[in-house]
Amino acid sequence: MKNIILYTTTMFLLLFGTSQLQAQNSNPKKNNYLVLSKNIQQLKPILLTASKLKKEDGKNYGEFYVVICGKTVNSISGNTEFNILLEKAKVQNIKVFVCGISLSKFDINPEILPANLAITPNGILFGFQLTKKGFITLTI
Repeated sequence: MKNIILYTTTMFLLLFGTSQLQAQNSNPKKNNYLVLSKNIQQLKPILLTASKLKKEDGKNYGEFYVVICGKTVNSISGNTEFNILLEKAKVQNIKVFVCGISLSKFDINPEILPANLAITPNGILFGFQLTKKGFITLTI
């Protein structure tokens, strides 16, 4: 009797345990990207790259984030070209962030930044957190 129960339980676990593994294999993970940039001029080639990756990845394309940090935050406010690129990023579903530490260091008031630019308190920490979640990262 004990052998029948043990045999039945083992078979049950094998059958239903492996079906879960097969379902995971047929559902490939998305490719998520993060670019940390110290130069707002890089946003244009970043957008071009994101567009190419989206075509290349197809259904496996996930999220694309850009974090701007460093001295370049001084060049954001009132920069018409940058605002145009931010609108293009929004259309491409790319989220652009600015580092809060950089804003503080260079005494930039967050209220003067474009509305569609998100602020992350610590760009470096945010980058590490996304890397731990599987994002493919690049620093330029």
